[in-house]
Order: sequence, then structure tokens, then C-alpha cells
Amino acid sequence: MSITGTVKVLVVVAPNGNLKSTKVVGGHPLLVNAAMDAIKKWKFEPAPEESTGIVEFKFQPQD
Repeated sequence: MSITGTVKVLVVVAPNGNLKSTKVVGGHPLLVNAAMDAIKKWKFEPAPEESTGIVEFKFQPQD
């Protein structure tokens, strides 16, 4: 089974670079777990203050 779709995740990164929170803001329900598993493995650079952004994951089958 090949599912194509996009998942958008709101991420909040603490000043120390640790992921503070995530919230799915859109996307295919069957792809949400894969997107969340991936983002939890990411490493972020420390910053002077908390950072917020939307990360978009695009899923498409490989040929």
C-alpha cells in the first residue's frame, strides 16, 4: 500500500535546542505517526530564545 500526502507539524524548540512541544496541524492521519517519529529524532541548535515553526513532511512512494 502506497500513501501519498503531507503532514504539517507545529514545533516549539527551547533555547537549549531541545524539542519542547509538537502539535499536528494538518495532514493525512495514516502518515502522522511517521512524521512524529522522524521529528523526535531531529537535533536543533541552541538559540537565544524559544523558536516556533511549522515543519512540513511530504510523503510520496518511490519508483
